[in-house]
Amino acid sequence: MKAQFLGALLALAITAPALAAIKETPIKYNDGATTMKGFVVYDTAKKGKRPGIVIVHEWWGITKHMHDEARRLARQGYTAFIADLYGDGKTADNPKDAGALAGSVMKNPQAMESRFNAAREQLAKQPTVDPERIGAVGYCFGGAVVLNMARAGADLAGVVGFHASLGLNTPAPAPGTVKAKILVLNGAADPFVKKEEYATLKADLDAAKADYRVIEYPGAVHAFTNPEATALGKKFNLPLRYDAKVNREAEGEASRFFADIFKK
Repeated sequence: MKAQFLGALLALAITAPALAAIKETPIKYNDGATTMKGFVVYDTAKKGKRPGIVIVHEWWGITKHMHDEARRLARQGYTAFIADLYGDGKTADNPKDAGALAGSVMKNPQAMESRFNAAREQLAKQPTVDPERIGAVGYCFGGAVVLNMARAGADLAGVVGFHASLGLNTPAPAPGTVKAKILVLNGAADPFVKKEEYATLKADLDAAKADYRVIEYPGAVHAFTNPEATALGKKFNLPLRYDAKVNREAEGEASRFFADIFKK
């Protein structure tokens, strides 16, 4: 019996796929004179080049949540690059500072595009990345960034905005200029996103003949993907709340979206 048990273990060891070994490396890069501090994250057990996904952070900056999301995407077979949109890895621990950092980027569309493109360039030259297959995902503030980049005609296969702000600071796109497929995954009860903002987004994308889909999850409010959101909402009296069920559903939608746009 013991010999049979050991034999079964040996067979399992031989046939089982290599376990995921997620590697995360800090990357310093530049946008003009500004030093940016991002991270490249991928599974070393997967061989060859694979699609890359730029991750744009929430208004807090690059937090544990962003690292967790990057590792999740790496386990799905992508190389993720956590972009630094604030410069020098700045983060905020309160809404006032977070709003100031996010506002400084959103009020300067040229800086937003330049910083995003600097991150995309870093991702594209990673040895594990197929530079012809790159997408982007953003959370809250980052959702607005990736949507604006899609509107601006960025060279992306697709973008996903989780509980995305719809602060649009790029001109309405001309027909045929939006290259990326677009998926917006928002809470229907998110008070930070106004109905008229949805109307503007949809009207612009319809006029541009863009390929897009907007999903609003009933009862979900802002930051539903972030396990720390509920505590932050209570601390600062903000309508933030983690929702495990909605998060699973939204992650599933995003996973299917990326799998579809990156299939060969």
